[in-house]
Amino acid sequence: MASKTGNLSINSENMFPIIKKWLYSDHDIFYRELISNGCDAITKLKKLDMMGEYELPEGFKPTIKVIVDPTSKTIKITDNGLGMTADEVEEYINQVAFSGATDFVEKYKDKTGEDQIIGHFGLGFYSSFMVSDEVHIDTLSYREGAKAVHWECTGGAEFSMSDSDKAEVGTTITLFLNEDCLEFCNEYKAREVIKKYCGFMPFDIYLAKEEEKEDLEKFLNKVPSEETESEESKETGEKDSETEGGDNAEDKDDKPKEKTFDTLNETVPLWTKHPNDCTREEYLEFYRKLFNDYKEPLFWIHLNMDYPFNLKGILYFPRINTEYDSIEGTIKLYNNQVFVADNIKEVIPEYLMLLKGVIDCPDLPLNVSRSALQNDGFVKKISEFISKKVADKLSGMCKTEKEDYEKYWDDIAPFVKYGCLRDDKFCEKMTDYILFKNIDDKYMTLPECLEVNKIDPDEAEDEENTDGTATDENGDKVETEEIPAGTSAEGTDEGDESEEEAKDKTIYYVTDPVQQSQYINMFRTAKMDAVVLTHNIDQPFISQLESKNEGIHFKRIDADITDTFKSRTSKKAQEEYDAQAEEIAAIVKKALKKKEISVKVEKLKNKKISSILTLSEETRRMQDMMKMYSMPGMDMGMFGKDDEGTTLILNANHPLVQYIMEHKDGENTEMICEQLYDLAKLQQAPLEADAMTRFVQRSNDIMLLLTK
Repeated sequence: MASKTGNLSINSENMFPIIKKWLYSDHDIFYRELISNGCDAITKLKKLDMMGEYELPEGFKPTIKVIVDPTSKTIKITDNGLGMTADEVEEYINQVAFSGATDFVEKYKDKTGEDQIIGHFGLGFYSSFMVSDEVHIDTLSYREGAKAVHWECTGGAEFSMSDSDKAEVGTTITLFLNEDCLEFCNEYKAREVIKKYCGFMPFDIYLAKEEEKEDLEKFLNKVPSEETESEESKETGEKDSETEGGDNAEDKDDKPKEKTFDTLNETVPLWTKHPNDCTREEYLEFYRKLFNDYKEPLFWIHLNMDYPFNLKGILYFPRINTEYDSIEGTIKLYNNQVFVADNIKEVIPEYLMLLKGVIDCPDLPLNVSRSALQNDGFVKKISEFISKKVADKLSGMCKTEKEDYEKYWDDIAPFVKYGCLRDDKFCEKMTDYILFKNIDDKYMTLPECLEVNKIDPDEAEDEENTDGTATDENGDKVETEEIPAGTSAEGTDEGDESEEEAKDKTIYYVTDPVQQSQYINMFRTAKMDAVVLTHNIDQPFISQLESKNEGIHFKRIDADITDTFKSRTSKKAQEEYDAQAEEIAAIVKKALKKKEISVKVEKLKNKKISSILTLSEETRRMQDMMKMYSMPGMDMGMFGKDDEGTTLILNANHPLVQYIMEHKDGENTEMICEQLYDLAKLQQAPLEADAMTRFVQRSNDIMLLLTK
């Protein structure tokens, strides 16, 4: 076959049904498209007036009117914009996807000023065929000597054009609804849809039923225009003051009240104003109105940017009072005050989906249906900008409004920590402004946490009496022994140890303040601090902080017993003591029947502590990770015994431990060992069912011994 070149032919009879059915995902969107086209027409007419190419009539009021008639199954949408000539109808309506907005902007790109044209693609009009069997257009151009045009189409590729009797400049589109879409000519449904999509369009939108059409016209004729509103209000005020209380006051009350109509939209939404011009009450009222949420938000961020792209909006941090509240927020995306969609993930960073608010960006690269984004690098830049503004707001609050920031922190902490996990740049900006609550409910930043425990354990960690004797938190004396100058409790050089500590920045933390209360008391006695991390997100969050901040380590308070908690002992005494402790450990292991557990005997400063359990941070994190990723029905024994990596520490300064040391083969030694282990276990986590049963029975047996 000979080679051949040519152009693809498109059959409009085949293409038009596809546009009708698949151009938009939601059929109710036709209201948005036709009303925004009307707003475009008005914007163009006002621009022509500004440029001196047309003079608006006196008292001109830019208006969109929507008339619904369930009886005739029609909807009429009328604007008083620039209208169309017969040639323009041929160009913009009969040629699918030839955008009048694009053509207008190109023609007047150096003169149009700041107002934006909403339309982009010229397909919006055809959305009317998704809900209609037939569509009519009646339009009269602003051009001098122009004749009104009537256009109609039954949804196929054929149309007809003729003269129209329309007398006013502008356009009326009449939809004859199909049987599946009659709900849209219901007044209440129409009001709901228009408020959803057109609630912030720039010109007044009115809705009326067919029988109220004349009342609406009378009402609009009495509504003052933008230019004369202030003057007329002054005159009206003077007349009212003259007639107030006059002879005709009663006659006025007898007259029938004329019907009034409210606009369905707010033409100057709050986000279009400068933040300095907005009051706190306006922000709160806007939040309540838009989201029907009467719980006051914590605070908000007003976005206002003109370069390198145009973006405005308001983001609210909502107050989540209970665990049953939805943690997913709603961020409404607008394009030139035209609603596009909720929670578009390409624009809104994932972790900010918990917020509520609006974002209006005319520069967004929308697809032809204006319902979704073309995913490109520009969208990513917008997302990064929003993330940066949120980080700037939060860090600024921490610096200048610390008290309020602390008050909000518990509510916003999950958002911020999740953001740090998902966004490296956000994490970098927020690291020094993340708050940690300590065991005394005081908030500290990460740098402040690193300063807390920088105390030499050989110095006065415990409160000391005037005679030099150390005491615990209950005021009881704790044992200390003199050690040679220049050595630490471990018998190493103090200079080397302090140098090592300087390299290792350790932050201790608590995951359950009630369960771990014994450890917390130990820390308080030793004048050490820990932060409280109880949220599920805290474990991955601290792992990330460790990976991004060299030298920082987080340890749960039951991960180890440092020298701070031990009595100071000479090197010689410690060696003698270690030999005896080895024998005691063997006795305890035998009594507990737990070969995998490690047992140590230490001299702790606090004599009221008999036993505690420690589990190294690395082992515990590994166990938590294994449990997290385990499959249903998987045998957790494959990850090791429960007690593997666990150390039972017995306090040689406690009488019960001393009893074991003195009665290695005593009648009650085994029972005491078991009880000491369970008491230590209870300080970490609840006992398992069988262990709890034995613990209760054993406790009863011990109390019976006291009665003898």
